[in-house]
Amino acid sequence: MTYTTATLRAALLALGLCAASGAQAYDPMAPPANPLTPAAPPAAPQAEAGQTAAPDPELGMLPKGDGAEATYYQCIACHSTAIIRQQHLTDARWDYLWTWMVEDQGMSEPDEETKEQILSYLKTHFSSER
Repeated sequence: MTYTTATLRAALLALGLCAASGAQAYDPMAPPANPLTPAAPPAAPQAEAGQTAAPDPELGMLPKGDGAEATYYQCIACHSTAIIRQQHLTDARWDYLWTWMVEDQGMSEPDEETKEQILSYLKTHFSSER
């Protein structure tokens, strides 16, 4: 029986012993895949219609933009930025959550200008309405 290079490569690919063109090689030390994890990461939040803001590693990977720093320091007092980044809420829901966090969760409310800056940032980058 004769095996071609393509046949051997296909067999090795099936076993995970070699990488496809442009794909990552098999890593035996990688943790097993979690079936509850989405196959692809969620789309990056949009800064403006059709544009995506770059994440800022110094601010917990929040998208760069006006209000990112204020949002970061206000929110990380209680939770990571990951919980913010996964949200895609309506603008009304962001307003509701702000009130809930202040009244029921004991969040320290900043001055009105900072509050509006943070809510505007959240609605711009993490709204289901945009």
